[in-house]
Amino acid sequence: MTDHLTWGILGTARFALGTMAPAIHAARRSHLKSIATRSPGRASPFTELFPRITVEASYEAILNDLEIDAVYIPLPNALHTEWSIKAAEAGKHVLCEKPIGLSTGDIDRLIATRDATGKLIAEAWMPAHHPQWARARDLLQSGAIGTLKTVTGSFSFGGLDPSNIRLSQEMGGGALYDIGVYPIGGFRFATGLEPAPAHIDWILENGVDTSAWIVMRADDVRFNFHLSMRMTKHQHMSFHGTDGTMTLTTPFNAHYWGEGQIHLTKPETEVQVIRFPQVDQYVMQVENVAAHALDGAPFANPLEFTRGTQSALDAIFAMGRASG
Repeated sequence: MTDHLTWGILGTARFALGTMAPAIHAARRSHLKSIATRSPGRASPFTELFPRITVEASYEAILNDLEIDAVYIPLPNALHTEWSIKAAEAGKHVLCEKPIGLSTGDIDRLIATRDATGKLIAEAWMPAHHPQWARARDLLQSGAIGTLKTVTGSFSFGGLDPSNIRLSQEMGGGALYDIGVYPIGGFRFATGLEPAPAHIDWILENGVDTSAWIVMRADDVRFNFHLSMRMTKHQHMSFHGTDGTMTLTTPFNAHYWGEGQIHLTKPETEVQVIRFPQVDQYVMQVENVAAHALDGAPFANPLEFTRGTQSALDAIFAMGRASG
């Protein structure tokens, strides 16, 4: 049995070049062998960074390569489910960018494929692999802020050119699909609760939501969050309880947008800051894929977790469309 995973990447997305290819290269027990692109000129930045990498002219070439154990898929959203299924059926473990599907039906197909092939199929929801989120969950469960009452979150960025594929309705673009998985997943991961939408207000551009303000409820907990692809860069998640508050200052892109920190605030006490310096959640994500594939270790966000987040997104879209 091999003691490491050999990886291939389907496509030459900027995020693959700047973040995930280096993460695979840096991760223990992982080796990046190949990338596939139908536009050879797009491979040059990869070969400059990784001179030994192999460039394939088709995605199928990587899936047919018997030396490849796992694939990372950063293709446009609408292609994620299709190529994840193809990769698993070709005998590869799969780490696919979010959203890995555009409906719970897509996730059900992926679960069926995973179970039939015995291969890991996972959405690249990297916060699950950062220790700040496990710590946040433990703090909530221990009653560190008393009884949880309200959760608020936000994730925004701007500067997208109108031709950017993340704004394409046909390819599954929009703020909810692109970044909605972060606050919703963070809420579910930390609390164990399943939120249902109560109100939605959004801005649409050519049928694609570029900003959204969502109100959700889960039992007696209110959950409000804001997403935007048209505002300045910002992110946070705050949990408000009867005895204090807990805020993750860089909940989703820790280490890249800023150091991961948890701020615990209680009346008449100093703010307690729990720091996570130099943690690279992308490297940890790749290492956890290897640990699962090679050792059978539990994986932090299996498809069942992904399905719960997608179910919440489905409900939000249904409410938004019904309200016009």
